[in-house]
Amino acid sequence: MQNTTETDDGPEKFTAVQTLGTTGITHRAVGPTESRSASRLWWDADADDYQAAHGDFLGDVRFRWCPEGLTEDTAGLLGPVAGRDVLEVGCGAASCSRWLATQGARPVALDLSAGMLRHAAEANARSGVSVPLVLADAGELPFPDASFDVACSAFGAVPFVADSAAVMREVHRVLRPGGAWVFATTHPLRWAFPDDPGPEGLTVYHSYFDRTPYAEFDDDGRITYVEHHRTLGDRVRELVAAGFALTDLVEPEWPDGHQEVWGQWSPLRGALVPGTAIYVCRRL
Repeated sequence: MQNTTETDDGPEKFTAVQTLGTTGITHRAVGPTESRSASRLWWDADADDYQAAHGDFLGDVRFRWCPEGLTEDTAGLLGPVAGRDVLEVGCGAASCSRWLATQGARPVALDLSAGMLRHAAEANARSGVSVPLVLADAGELPFPDASFDVACSAFGAVPFVADSAAVMREVHRVLRPGGAWVFATTHPLRWAFPDDPGPEGLTVYHSYFDRTPYAEFDDDGRITYVEHHRTLGDRVRELVAAGFALTDLVEPEWPDGHQEVWGQWSPLRGALVPGTAIYVCRRL
């Protein structure tokens, strides 16, 4: 979840909150159309502040899976990528896709947010590593069947889509048989805790089993941000139903000496509660 109060947005979210007129939070049903609109509004409005806050950590040409700092060159979760067609779903500024290009892959970077893709285009020019950028919804991928060998997502798209099972089906459709699908999300266990990097973030306040979306809204009731929760069991069932085999579930531990605080992620919480789940899957 993004926030737990109206006042803990942090400096990197200030512009989006002000621009969108966010005034409150709720847990209520949010359907696909409303969810898509809210995500596009939020990430367009937040893109500049997000990159200002996290761009150095993410890099222009670097594949970080999570705030714990795990990188693909260390983890190797995608397997060999040289000569492979790779789709990055929810790419943000596309740093992961650019790193994949340096490894000999043929990446395509997709995102719902024009604001984020603007940063991706700027980083393409700045880094000298240019990757194709596609503006599209993860639930309706604009590619023919069996277009890619690998698909990946580092905290992109999946938690922000009302029908995440549809995303799994779409990724399955565009992958070739045997293709890898690896994606990282906030660990579902974190849904039960406040988004606070300090001691207050260690006290359970919400049911892990409550799938009601977390949403922020303006004075007119318009949803300005939304995040959808699935339990670990829910996610596994989505994958299996779509035709994937789950081959690994990675829960990165907080590294010694890592002091980066990113929203709810911190050394204090990271030492006690998993913050990230990375699902490593294969298309059957």
